[in-house]
Order: sequence, then structure tokens, then C-alpha cells
Amino acid sequence: MTLEEFYKQVETHYQNQLPFVVYRKPNQAKIWGRLQSNADLVFTQDFNQKGFVFSPFDNMKNTVLIPNEISEIIHTKIELQTFSEAKTGSDFNLNDAKNFHIQLVEKGVSAIKNSELKKVVLSRQEIVPASQTKPIATFKKLLNKYNSAFVYCWYHPKVGLWLGATPETLIKIEGSRFSIMALAGTQDFKGSLDVVWKEKELQEQQFVTDFIIENLKPSVEHFKVSDIETVKAGNLVHLKTIISAQLKPKVPLEQIIDALHPTPAVCGLPKEAAKAFILNHENYNREFYTGFLGELNCEIKVAPRSSKRNIENRAYAVTKKSTQLYVNLRCMQLINQQAIIYVGGGITESSNAEQEWEETVSKSIVIKSVL
Repeated sequence: MTLEEFYKQVETHYQNQLPFVVYRKPNQAKIWGRLQSNADLVFTQDFNQKGFVFSPFDNMKNTVLIPNEISEIIHTKIELQTFSEAKTGSDFNLNDAKNFHIQLVEKGVSAIKNSELKKVVLSRQEIVPASQTKPIATFKKLLNKYNSAFVYCWYHPKVGLWLGATPETLIKIEGSRFSIMALAGTQDFKGSLDVVWKEKELQEQQFVTDFIIENLKPSVEHFKVSDIETVKAGNLVHLKTIISAQLKPKVPLEQIIDALHPTPAVCGLPKEAAKAFILNHENYNREFYTGFLGELNCEIKVAPRSSKRNIENRAYAVTKKSTQLYVNLRCMQLINQQAIIYVGGGITESSNAEQEWEETVSKSIVIKSVL
């Protein structure tokens, strides 16, 4: 299928108000589309089905599924391109939003000092006019700007229209092999990955890593934790650690997701206390922001490891079940010629409210630059 045919088919599906998702995995030259044949709203609770899931921040609410069995799966190739990360300012008055967010962060710091909270992730909305209301055009811009992100456009007529370019993997499972990314800390990218991290940011990263290891112990074995590295995502840099392990036999995926989501990277610690603080104080509904999305129980062919990639090796390729889920960050919702942008940051005892506000401004640039 040509790129032109791919986009034409997706556009037709959108005009017919049928559910779909188009996406590209990080650093890959192939884009995928899943086009649901009817407008039914399908949910999954046990994560045993095959398809593409879209799950909200609040893990007590339903996860939407675009099922393989009622969807056409299409794909095509694109060329990876590199664009400069232009700093895009906002012409909109953010004074009210700034004042509220600074007060919110101060409440968070106070709660951490006076309760069991160790960290809480606080966020905000920013609503801006979207002159370009064609979602596929915006999706193409995200593709061109963010090679290393999971880029997507997701639509369901009964739920809404979302786009994003997220730098963070939630979980990746192939057969019994399991890996998860711990991503925390944020700085503006200034031309180099050789940056100095403050104690607050290193502490944030350690919180996330420790939480993942502790909560996965009943489900996995043979933990391996990578060194912390600095990675670039759009106009920002973050701290990243990869935790890999072997799944124990017959562990249900639902058990793993329940143990992890929402992680301290998007919620806080302890999880339930942080979540309660967020729901009580943020003053808006995150919906699918800081939820997760991706392929669920899809089949992939894995060739045996060999230095010679020959026909004989390919003949012995093994089919495995694969799940690849990404945290829904750097995202927006398009409604009535407006884009609702979602941004936030991790708050600890040493957080500075003004600096936390500036971090959300830097993160909003990632999305606003394509509008």
C-alpha cells in the first residue's frame, strides 16, 4: 500500500465517523492503521483480547479497545526525517493558569511535608485555537518532528479525538520477556545530553524505579536494571532507566497493569494517596492524559538469533504474543477547532512552584509547535 493510499483510506474512515488509530513506534519507518468496521464502543477489563487499547488515567474507569476481529489492519512505510525543534511561544494569556498551578504545586509540597505523600504529579490543561482541524495533517507534522516518540492519532465518535507524541514506554512484553521504562526529571534541551541533574530530579527517578521493582516482584523474576541515562524527547531531556525481567508462568496481563498503572512518573507515591490528591485538587478531568495506549496481545514473528540473516533462519521464525503499551504524554484532544493540551510534572518536598510552572510551559511547546 502506498503512503497516499494509506492516508486516503484513513481519511475516508474518519469522514464516515468510524473508530480508528494510526501510529508509528519510536525510530521506525512503518506506520500502522487499525480501522474498526463499526461504531461500537468496546471495552476490555481483563486485557485478554487482541487489538489496540486506550486507557484513562483513572484506573477505575474503562479501557477502550479497537478489537482486531472487527478491524482492518493496514500499514505502509515512511521516511524518517529530522526537523529543528522550534521554540513556539504562546500568544494567550496564561496568568490565571499560572497562578492556579503555582498554588496547586504549593499545596502539593505542603501535603508531602505533612502527610504520607512522597511525590505527587500535578498537571494542567491549556486550551488553544487549532486552525488546522484535520487530524491527519497534524499527525503528519508530529511524525516529521518526533522520530524517537510513539506518535499516534486515535478517534472514536463516542469518545473523542486524541493525538500525541509520547517519549515513554509503559510496558513491552514479547513472549515471557518483559521490559518497562522509568522516565523522570525534565530539563530544556540546550544542544547537549551532557547535563547536570539536581538531587530532586535524581530522587524522582529513583522513586519510579523502586516502585516498579517492588510492585512487579510477585509477577516476574530475574530483574535487570540498566544504568540511568539522559535522553532527548522533542525540546526536552529526561532521565531514563530500563528495567527488564522474565515473566513468571501464567501471570495474567491484568495483574501486571494493575500493579503498575498509574506509575509514580504520572501519579506519585504512595499511589492511592497521590491519586486521591490529584482527583481532589487538580480541578479538571485528565481523561486519557497519563493513561496508556498501544498494541495488545498482537502476534509477531521473531527470528532466531544469528549473525547470518539468511533464508534458513527466517524459516525457523517463532510466532510470539506481543504487547507494547505507551504512557499517554505530550498529547492533546481536538474539540470544535480547539486543542486541549495536557502538561504536568513531578512534585517532591524540594520542588519550586515557579520552576514547576516553567517546566509545564516547556512541555506545552512540544505540542503547540505543530498547531
